[in-house]
Amino acid sequence: MKKFFIITNEHKDMNLAVTNAISDYIIAKGGTCTHYVSTKTGWSERNLRRFEQSDIDADCIIVLGGDGTLVRAARDMASIGIPLIGVNMGTLGYLCELERSTVFDAIDKLFNDQYELEERMLIAGSDSKDDAGKTTFALNDIVIHRCGMPQIVNLIVSVNGEYLATYSADGIIISTPTGSTGYSMSAGGPIVDPKADLMLITPINPHSALAKSIVVGSDAEIDVILAKRRQEEDEEAEVSFDGDRFVHMKVGDSIHIKKAPESAKILKLNQLSFLQILRKKMQEIH
Repeated sequence: MKKFFIITNEHKDMNLAVTNAISDYIIAKGGTCTHYVSTKTGWSERNLRRFEQSDIDADCIIVLGGDGTLVRAARDMASIGIPLIGVNMGTLGYLCELERSTVFDAIDKLFNDQYELEERMLIAGSDSKDDAGKTTFALNDIVIHRCGMPQIVNLIVSVNGEYLATYSADGIIISTPTGSTGYSMSAGGPIVDPKADLMLITPINPHSALAKSIVVGSDAEIDVILAKRRQEEDEEAEVSFDGDRFVHMKVGDSIHIKKAPESAKILKLNQLSFLQILRKKMQEIH
């Protein structure tokens, strides 16, 4: 690999000192490097909107920020098939393999093609109100949650057209294996090997006996309908995709979720197993 593209979270490298140092290092080694800056809520007006993603000429995308930045980049860049590697500029990350202190050694390995490629499952959600059938991808999770007044919502969940349950809860999380260490874990869901091929259905603070996560196969298709709780039918919910793209739901609206045809490509340089990484991160928490 000699051609690189850098995406930087501007809040994590505000003066672009690390970004520029990496770019200079790559160019000094005879490679090419282009870099742009992202914001927490998406790609900023001054950067990725200036060109089409298909115009990116790179062997690798280096993402500076944290797991959230890498998740958004991997999701948004999945269609062009360029692998990514993350540099953790925050406090705790499961997905970002590199730190500031290891990034230059990592570039040396990438130049020598010393890496493995992992493919991470994406999920796609489509809104029942969208006649065009537009879908939005997520690498971590799709979350349907209450909005407006602080009250629970009724969510009717079906899998492959078969009724599963009606959850009275704050919401529900449909997670990929990669997302199992995120919001799903905080809501009581299991931690799953990111290379697994499945989806997790995890209710958020459910008011029912069916309070555990349910694991379904990656070929499953999940439908979630916002049902009424009151005669006025004024309940509302919101759907978020990896926490930053939102769809509004009213009573009767539904979201259809299934495995996406594309996958996110993540580069892996170290030989640590998933369990070794998990133990290390758990020790950092404590």
